[in-house]
Amino acid sequence: PYGQKAFETIGEERCLSHLLNSPGNFTASKLAWIKENEPAIYEQIDKIMLPGDYIAMKLSGEICTTVSGLSEGMFWDFKNNRVADFLMDYYGFDSSLIADIKPTFAEQGRVNAIAAKELGLKEGTPITYRAGDQPNNALSLNVFNPGEIASTAGTSGVVYGVNGEVNYDPQSRVNTFAHVNHTIDQTRLGVLLCINGTGILNSWVKRNIAPEGISYNEMNVLASKAPIGSAGISILPFGNGAERMLNNKEIGCSIRGLDFNTHGKHHIIRAAQEGIVFSFKYGIDIMEQMGIPVKMIHAGHANMFLSSIFRDTLAGVTGATIELYDTDGSVGAAKGAGIGAGIYKDNNEAFVTLDKLDVIEPNVAKRQEYADAYAKWKYRLEKSMTGNIPAPVLSSDK
Repeated sequence: PYGQKAFETIGEERCLSHLLNSPGNFTASKLAWIKENEPAIYEQIDKIMLPGDYIAMKLSGEICTTVSGLSEGMFWDFKNNRVADFLMDYYGFDSSLIADIKPTFAEQGRVNAIAAKELGLKEGTPITYRAGDQPNNALSLNVFNPGEIASTAGTSGVVYGVNGEVNYDPQSRVNTFAHVNHTIDQTRLGVLLCINGTGILNSWVKRNIAPEGISYNEMNVLASKAPIGSAGISILPFGNGAERMLNNKEIGCSIRGLDFNTHGKHHIIRAAQEGIVFSFKYGIDIMEQMGIPVKMIHAGHANMFLSSIFRDTLAGVTGATIELYDTDGSVGAAKGAGIGAGIYKDNNEAFVTLDKLDVIEPNVAKRQEYADAYAKWKYRLEKSMTGNIPAPVLSSDK
């Protein structure tokens, strides 16, 4: 409610054109809650920090932050390339709360004697990189340039695309932050689509619907016995809270089209994975409307991307090629620190050893089957939100 009130009072167009997001439930709005509800704590604040800023402060004794970090908290004005004074003024925040701003890739302090002794590190080791989880995941996949896409599919799922222009979704259904290589002279924005109900749905199905004791790999084999479209079942995978891309609606998870005489466990298991993929597709359509073509998706060989059904459905319904890599966020952070320390001259040198494990191309012959299954799923989703959507025309109806 704090962010929503700011959005309405300041003006939606002004917030979106400057912040690229609604103030929402980001750090600035949380700080406003502290200011009103815990004023004694608020009065003690010297600087505000994100978790990465705080860890770096404990390591070095110095407090600083980055434009990328400030943008994640809704403190950055992209139109004027400075701290968002208008939001600071609205909430009554003093500018002294903002720490010194350092480049994402640069020396941001050095490990002091206290931290070195406690952690067994070498005193004087430079701190040269920090980033949020999804910008860092994109970095770990060498995603730096406009049009490049990184994705994860763990408990929740993310599609993160780099945009080379200052742009935003008019309904604020996706988040837009400064990417790790964003500068005043080089626009690099990370457009983040988040789906809350991803791996958490798959694990729920494993615990409650799949045969007891079955492994995830065995679940995938069982699901492969069901056809594309799961013989008419659609699962809306939104049982893990409100979804930003659905305008913050909380519609829950539901199974549509279930026929007691036709469907079995294999149909439901497949429908769950398809429903997750289709929610990705629904969000990717929003990103493409913002001018980010999704033709190639980079991902780590982990979580839902271990499932061939998930991978093939995502490639089939989006038309994008998927490249899977042997990497993770910790490796990416180490590479980022190497770039910041000058060990690597740039990201291309840092990631020259990035190991590509697999490439999944869209199955052109089955494209219409995926399209029809998605059309049915999308119809059921939008009907559940509005209750009055005309039925889609599918190829099978012709």
